[in-house]
Amino acid sequence: MEPDRLNLRHLRAFCEAAALGSISRAAEQVHLSQPAVTQAIAKLETLLDAPLFERTADGLNLTESGKLFLLRAKRALGHIADGARTGGRKGSRPAENFERRVTAAQLRALLAVSKTGNFSIAARSLGMSQSALYRTARSLEKDAGVPLFEVVSQGVVLTRAAERLARHSGLAFGELAQGMEDVAARNGRDTARITLGTLPLARTYILPRAITAFLAERPDAYISVVDGPYNALLQALRHGAIDMLIGALREPGIVADIEQRTLFEDRLELVARPAHPLAGRDDLTLEDLTDYTWIVPRPGAPTRARFDEMFAGSDAPPTHIVEASSLILIRGILTESDAVALISAHQVRHEESLDILARLNFHVPSAPRRIGLSLRRGWRPTLSQKRMIELLVEAGTEVAAHYPGPY
Repeated sequence: MEPDRLNLRHLRAFCEAAALGSISRAAEQVHLSQPAVTQAIAKLETLLDAPLFERTADGLNLTESGKLFLLRAKRALGHIADGARTGGRKGSRPAENFERRVTAAQLRALLAVSKTGNFSIAARSLGMSQSALYRTARSLEKDAGVPLFEVVSQGVVLTRAAERLARHSGLAFGELAQGMEDVAARNGRDTARITLGTLPLARTYILPRAITAFLAERPDAYISVVDGPYNALLQALRHGAIDMLIGALREPGIVADIEQRTLFEDRLELVARPAHPLAGRDDLTLEDLTDYTWIVPRPGAPTRARFDEMFAGSDAPPTHIVEASSLILIRGILTESDAVALISAHQVRHEESLDILARLNFHVPSAPRRIGLSLRRGWRPTLSQKRMIELLVEAGTEVAAHYPGPY
């Protein structure tokens, strides 16, 4: 069962029973009957395949599995409460106790619309009719007491209140997925799921090295790798769609809820085919390189910014430019032409070792770039996620050792 199918009222009943040590007192707090609370806890125990409480004459005591899941359940409900506490449009306020009345089905509909920007496509992604999804989405808006959806010519956009609720809902469901994994691991079942966001610099060695080592230890684990532009991956990380982001780090403090950890420092090199006319020449200058085709990333990438800085004061900047970030494409162009590429030294490590590509004797005037991990601040990884981080750190240490000394 997926975490977004859990009954949020059952989760609240479980948390209250854990806090009060009593079914009857918990029932009073969540406004359910005692049999309903008992049934809710039983359903959770069946889902998790583990007992959450020990029933004694003095009341309820949490099992070790119960303690693990309680931590995640409380964090999940906390995210939903944080997402619900927003004023939306100026002067509007969310309905009272909205965070206690919202359902998983409503949040599931919100997330689907958020991802697709279209009621029809969102409905198909959830396997339901468009009319049913529309009713669910509008019921959420009514319960919230603030506008959540705006229909525009391109589809549907979320208001600021809806965006906040969607982000925290994604984080809440992520916590519940982690809680299910925590309990399974505690009881000897490997259900590890890790979703990694990756930028180009991490794809050639660090990530393959870490994944291979991880699967050697946990062959039954499920690993999903998501690539894309930095801003899209950052949003996915902030919404809980990915667990961590690996690649070139940005200036610290840009996003308050994201922390960055450096794995190693990388340098830029000018790379070409080994038989390039400039290969082996010393003290190359920008003037020597002007007439060649340059392969650089699209505007917005850190490497492109370095390229633009190099030629900012030049009287004759390159006029032949190919914008590309795919290493396969770059390698193909370089091996078949006299083009040159401004690229990470680490990124072409494998090609250089096989004599497919070679570095030109040109000093790229740029400071080392930090390559590392971006994580949600306050995130609590599962044991498997923590192990993946350890393996990524180990791979980064190996890369740092490969390029010793100052740049």
